Amino acid sequence: MKIKLAAAAWSIGWLASAASNPVDPHMGDWQGTLQMAGGPEQPVAVRWIPLGEGSYEIKIWREFDRRAPLLHHLRGSLREAELKAADAIPFEAERVVRAVEDGLVVPASLWTGRLQDGELRGQLAGRQQGRFTLAPVQRLSPTLGLKPPAGAVILFDGHGFDAWRPRDASAGNLKWKRVEEGAMEAGGGDIITREKFRDHRLHLEFRTPYMPHAFGQARGNSGVYLQGRYEVQVLDSYGLEGEDNDCGGIYQISRPAVNMCAPPLQWQTYDITFRAARFDAQGRKTAAARITVVQNGVTIHDNLELPKVTGGAIDDQESRPEGLLLQDHGNPVRFRNIWIEKLD
Repeated sequence: MKIKLAAAAWSIGWLASAASNPVDPHMGDWQGTLQMAGGPEQPVAVRWIPLGEGSYEIKIWREFDRRAPLLHHLRGSLREAELKAADAIPFEAERVVRAVEDGLVVPASLWTGRLQDGELRGQLAGRQQGRFTLAPVQRLSPTLGLKPPAGAVILFDGHGFDAWRPRDASAGNLKWKRVEEGAMEAGGGDIITREKFRDHRLHLEFRTPYMPHAFGQARGNSGVYLQGRYEVQVLDSYGLEGEDNDCGGIYQISRPAVNMCAPPLQWQTYDITFRAARFDAQGRKTAAARITVVQNGVTIHDNLELPKVTGGAIDDQESRPEGLLLQDHGNPVRFRNIWIEKLD
């Protein structure tokens, strides 16, 4: 089968996992089986990336939580329980079969199906043939709601902002606000803790907003800065490759080992172990800072060396202790259950 890429935009998408979400009941993770060309059924892991109004970008892998080649990349819609999707085909001249009055004809597969009793069953036709069965699954971090150990410094437990101040001392009062679920929401500038830290363990929970019509760095952007200098990116990077400027990345230093970003509106966790840079008595740097980041229960940076501060740092004075900084990048990202266990 051949499909036509016409001048008018398609409605595009696929299926999602957080089936209880009232904003978009289909976005998120799904899993199931796919059978191609009469072969055996194979397990698949699917991410439904919301594009709004029942449209999705659909990415299919063999399994979750491991960097691996993408099996299928679709765009389509799931509306009134009916899936209509097609291969997300980039424009390449060698793919064109012929030109027609209102577009170009390229070879592709069409994916259709029906959602019933919690399962999406359907078939492929066209360039590839097959059938599939998928069901939503919500995968939550094992450290959600983790209680602080004795002696930990409680930075935010849903009640007040006494531990925080605006990054800009001239900004006046702190403008972040408390919201439901014991959380605070970014807005009005970066904030930083009054207390300063050296070596420590950090637990923090965050939630990116639902912004289906935004893309890239405009989609749920914020950041967690250890000592105000080393950023672990917060971003709605759900379903993306996972680069150094995506969620979990250390900007211009290291991409995460795997993209562990959950869908928007789902609470996620960072459990971070930080070792500050070392300096001798003469002020010479003898060892770089190091960081281990566990996102949603999976280690995405393991004792990573941080050779320099990242963009947006408060300064480059790595020998000095500093506070934990949370970035306001203009998006309503939420944080909760933030505490630090000192290690020095």
